[in-house]
Amino acid sequence: MKKIVFTLLAVMLFFVIRAQDNQIQIFYASLDNPEANPVKEFAFKNYEGQIGWGHDIEVIPDYTFQTIEGIGGAFNEIGGEALLSLDKKQQDELMNNLFNAEKAGFTFCRTAIGASDFGIDAYSYSEVAEDYEMKNFSVDRDKKYVLPYLQAAFAINPQLKLFASPWSPPAWMKVSNSMTGPDAQNNKMRADKNIYKAYATYFVKYVQAYAENGVKVSRICIQNETDADTNYPSCVMEPDELLNIGLNYMKPAFKKAKLQTEIYAGTFRVAKNFVMPKYLLLNDADKLDGIGVQYTAPCYIQEAQLKFPEYKIMHTEGNCFGGKNAVKEAESRLKEISDNINANCTNFCYWNMILNETTKSGWDWNQNSLINIDRTHKTIQYNPDYNVMYLVSKFVKPGDVRVGSMASGRPIISVKDEKGAIKIIIQNTSEQEEAYMLKLNGKKTKFLAPARAIMAIVVNNTNNTMK
Repeated sequence: MKKIVFTLLAVMLFFVIRAQDNQIQIFYASLDNPEANPVKEFAFKNYEGQIGWGHDIEVIPDYTFQTIEGIGGAFNEIGGEALLSLDKKQQDELMNNLFNAEKAGFTFCRTAIGASDFGIDAYSYSEVAEDYEMKNFSVDRDKKYVLPYLQAAFAINPQLKLFASPWSPPAWMKVSNSMTGPDAQNNKMRADKNIYKAYATYFVKYVQAYAENGVKVSRICIQNETDADTNYPSCVMEPDELLNIGLNYMKPAFKKAKLQTEIYAGTFRVAKNFVMPKYLLLNDADKLDGIGVQYTAPCYIQEAQLKFPEYKIMHTEGNCFGGKNAVKEAESRLKEISDNINANCTNFCYWNMILNETTKSGWDWNQNSLINIDRTHKTIQYNPDYNVMYLVSKFVKPGDVRVGSMASGRPIISVKDEKGAIKIIIQNTSEQEEAYMLKLNGKKTKFLAPARAIMAIVVNNTNNTMK
């Protein structure tokens, strides 16, 4: 009997030791070597020496903030056309890398209602003028490239959350009778209640048509970049007009059609001389479901949260840069993500997930992407931004709750999952391994971190891990 008890105690001690060994895990993705599956585990190494300035990490799990809705990027027509140029095996491999839960596992993504600047050219779903009842409404064009791209993602992750926004209403609904600008006086909607009612019907039919094609649209932002007057599809829309459309036309139309799709104000941005979106001053804004922001300084997002504390604020588009897809640009990506998440956004949405070999829009300007596909040679190029987004999405999941954290001079994201595990995303730009000190629940541990990498520190048992 004593021998059995001793054996059981030995086995239990073995598993306790093993559990303690595995309580802190470090995963990383190199900033220099983009690859299809970039996340690797870095062997945990205790460190006994001195810790340099700026290498302290403190996490306060009892300080909780917003619940995370997800991480992802944007679908577009040019990306869909590039994806479908590959053979089926290549398509499946690429899409699994983006959406399979065992890989990047993107969970919260964006698409355009009609043409974005990364559509092949300008189009809408209502091309017949004065079709107020939308008798000629059709998403047939999207069936060629956009819907197959989306359907492939939903086949891998049926729980994918998708939001959508138009870059422009149909041309005939605008003063200019054109989806594109610039036309400072006329690149706006016709101020007519019949136009607004028709536009609400347009949104209803869009959500319904996509559902019929196996794609659930969970959320709509009423207008992309409400201040934009550009040579690609755009529409200037003042906040009072946006709210009028959302509150007095879209909401009743969605209710009548029994749609559960949420309606968000935005997308708003702070750029050039557009200092403060007027939505902060609008008392009726809280009757919509939330606000979408992009290219907005964290201080303005935080002000919006203070103004509307019960209001969800979502991030809608990441920095697009200029098509170089450089490591230096990827080095700044975690700061951008952390700025938005730590300002209380419920998500982060990268812009183009896939572009072709030219990196160009339908209006001949270049942007970054996670992946480039050479349509002639049938090759796939994973870019440095991909490594960053892959790691962040792999460890920051819907349902996680942001918790308080600090890291001197370094971007950091810290979340807690429903099982209590703490996940800390941080970056080491040094050319060599560096030592860090993690402070958690009044306890400390020192460890080495991989060189030139973005990393996820996972603490599985926050009560007993630290020395």
